[in-house]
Amino acid sequence: MDHPPSAGDPAERADALRLGAATCGLLILELATIRWVGAQVRLFGFFPNIILIASFLGMGLGVGLGRRRPQLVHLALPWLLVLLLVLTSAGPLGLTTLSFPDPSLFMWGMEKAREGAAGFALATGAVVLLFWLVVAVFTACAAPVGYLFGRMAPLRAYGWDLGGSLVGVVVMSALSLGGLPPAAWYAAGMLPMLWLSPRVTSFAAAAGGLALVVMGTGAATFSPYNRLDLVTDPVGDGLEAGDLILRANHDFHQAMFNLSPGVLDRSRPESVRHGLRVGYELPFRVAERRERALIVGAGTGNDVMAALRVGLQQVVSVEIDPKILEFGRRLHPEQPYSDPRVIAVNTDARAYFEQHRDERFDVVAYGLLDSHSVFSAMSSLRLDNYVYTVDGVRAAWRLVRDDGVLALSFWVARPWLRERLRGVVREATGLEPVIVDAAHGGTVLFAGRGMKPEDVPPGVGTVSYTPEAPVTLALPTDDWPFLYLSPGSVPWAYLAVLSVLLVTATVAVRAVFRPARGGPTFDARMFLLGLGFMLLEARMVTALSLLFGSTWIVNSCVFGGILTVVLLANVGVALRPPRALGRWFVPLFASLALVAWLDVGVLNNLSMLGRGVVGGLVFALPVGFAGVVFSMLLRRSPDPAASLGSNLLGAVVGGVLEYASMGLGLRGLVLLAAAAYAGVALLTARRGAAEGAAPA
Repeated sequence: MDHPPSAGDPAERADALRLGAATCGLLILELATIRWVGAQVRLFGFFPNIILIASFLGMGLGVGLGRRRPQLVHLALPWLLVLLLVLTSAGPLGLTTLSFPDPSLFMWGMEKAREGAAGFALATGAVVLLFWLVVAVFTACAAPVGYLFGRMAPLRAYGWDLGGSLVGVVVMSALSLGGLPPAAWYAAGMLPMLWLSPRVTSFAAAAGGLALVVMGTGAATFSPYNRLDLVTDPVGDGLEAGDLILRANHDFHQAMFNLSPGVLDRSRPESVRHGLRVGYELPFRVAERRERALIVGAGTGNDVMAALRVGLQQVVSVEIDPKILEFGRRLHPEQPYSDPRVIAVNTDARAYFEQHRDERFDVVAYGLLDSHSVFSAMSSLRLDNYVYTVDGVRAAWRLVRDDGVLALSFWVARPWLRERLRGVVREATGLEPVIVDAAHGGTVLFAGRGMKPEDVPPGVGTVSYTPEAPVTLALPTDDWPFLYLSPGSVPWAYLAVLSVLLVTATVAVRAVFRPARGGPTFDARMFLLGLGFMLLEARMVTALSLLFGSTWIVNSCVFGGILTVVLLANVGVALRPPRALGRWFVPLFASLALVAWLDVGVLNNLSMLGRGVVGGLVFALPVGFAGVVFSMLLRRSPDPAASLGSNLLGAVVGGVLEYASMGLGLRGLVLLAAAAYAGVALLTARRGAAEGAAPA
C-alpha cells in the first residue's frame, strides 16, 4: 500500500476531498435506497429500519475491508445495478404486495398474507435477499473510506467524513424539497462513486441503474413522504369507473369522491355512494354549533367537502403531504379547497395541535389517517402513531369548545383495535365515547361533554355506548406509541427475522475482523459508542417530532444537527485535546439522565423558538459529549479505519435494539444507550490511567 502523504501535501488534500465525496455519496445513496425500497416493496413497512441497518452493516464491513481492498469501490455501481433491477422488477416478481404473516402486528393488507411455514419462508427470504444486496452495495461504496482513513490523521479524516455526510443531508433535503424524482436522488449519489471509480463498467452500471429507476417510477409522483400513483380502476365498494384513486407506495390510500347532490340524485337509492356521503358528513352533523371545524388528515378533501355541505362556516384542513394536498386542489371533482371558507394547512396533525393551543373548534375531526405505508424521507417512524396516542388525542381535545365534539374516524378491522381506540379516547377526554359503525364502512368515535347516543342522527349506522365496560388493553402513549401491536402477543416474526440477520451479520463480521490473518482489529469501545449513538438518534427523532411534528424538515434538522454537533466535538478535540478521557463520562451520564427524565410534551408550553433551543440543546448534549469520547478514542487508535468500522457495526446492533422499545418504551432506549456508554467507561477503566491521557 502507498505511504500516507504528509499533512499539507497536495496528495493529502486530494485524499481529503475524495473522502468527503465518498461519505457524501454514501449518505445520499443510503437515504435514496431507504425511500426507494420502501416505495417498491411494501413488506419493509413491517421492518421500518432494516434498510438503515443494512446500509450501516455494509459501511462497517466496507471500512474494515477498505485498507486491504480499496478496489472494491469498482463493484459499487454494478452491485447497485443488481439491486435496482430487483426493485424495478418487484411487481412482476410479486415482491411489491408480499406481506408478512405475523398475528402480533396489524397492518393493512396483512390479512391476505400467505399463512404457515411457506408464507413465512417466502417473506423471510425476500427480506434477507434485499438486506444482503443492500449490504453488498454499501460494502463496496464504503471501501474508499477505509482506505483513505488509513492515509490521513484520524481526526482530520473523521472531520472530512462528517463534513461529507453533512453535505449529503443538505443535498437530499434539497432534492426532497424540490419534489425531484428518484432518478435525481440516485444520480446525486452516483456522481461521487463515478469520481472514485472512473471505469467504463461503472459508467455503464450507473446509466443502466438510472434507466431502471426511471422505468420503476413510471408516472408516479414522489412527495417527501410517499410514492403517489393516480389510477382510475375501481378497487372496492363505492368506487366506480372514472373515480380518481390515489395509491401511496402501491397501496390504496384514498379516492376523490364526487358526492354532490346532483351526482347522487342520478345514483340508485341503494348505491354505496349514498352511504359514503352519510359517513363523511356524520362528524359534522352531530355538532350542535357549526361555525368552525378542524380536520386533520384532510387528504384530497372528501372530509372537507362534507363539512362544507353540512354548513360549516370555516374549515381548517390539515394535511402533512404537500403533494396530496396539491392533488386535492387540482383534481377533486367538488373542488373543496377552492372554497373561501377553507383554510388549508400543510403540516403534521400533532404539530398543529401543539402550535395552535389557543384556538377552539366546534368539531375536531380525524380523517382516515391510515398511513401504515407512510414514512418520512429520513425516519422509520410511522407518522400516525403519535396522532393516535393518549397524549395526541388529549392535545386535540384541548381545541374542542365546551359544547363541541371530537370525532375520530378509523377503519377498525380488529376487535382489539376498536377497544384500544375506545380506551385512548376515554383516557384522553375523561368521557366514554359514543361509537358509530358508520354506513361508509368506517368507525367513528365521538367525545362531547354531555353527548349521548341519542344525539347521533338515525339511520347512519350502528351506535354503541358502554360506560360500564373497563378497558384492559395497553394504551398507546408518546412513550409507547404502538397502536397496531396486538395485545398479549410476542412479535415472533420480528425476533426470528432479526435473529437470522444478526447471525449472518456476525458471520460476515468475524470473516472481516480477523487480525490473525491480516484483517482489522475489532474495537469494542467504538462498537459500544456506535450502539449508543443509534439508540440516542432514534430517541432524538421521536422527541423532536413531538415538538414540531413528524415532518421531513424535522428529520433533516435532526440528522444535520447530530452531524454538526459531532463535527464540532471532533474539531474541539483536534484543536485542544482533553488530557483525561474519564471525566467526560460524568457530563455524558448527567445529560442522559436529563433526556430520560424530561417529559418532552412540557416543552410545548414554550414558543416555537424556545422549543427549538431547549429541545435541541437537551438532546444534543449527550450526542456532543459522546462525540468528544469518540474523537479522543479515534485520535489514539492504532487502526482508525478498524475503529470506525467497529463503530458502524455497533450502530447496526443499535438499530436492531430499537425494536426493544415495543416492550420497554422509548425512554427505555435511553437506558440502553446509557448501558452501552457504561460499557465504554468500564473498558476504559480496565485499560488503566495511561489510556485516559491523550498522546502528545
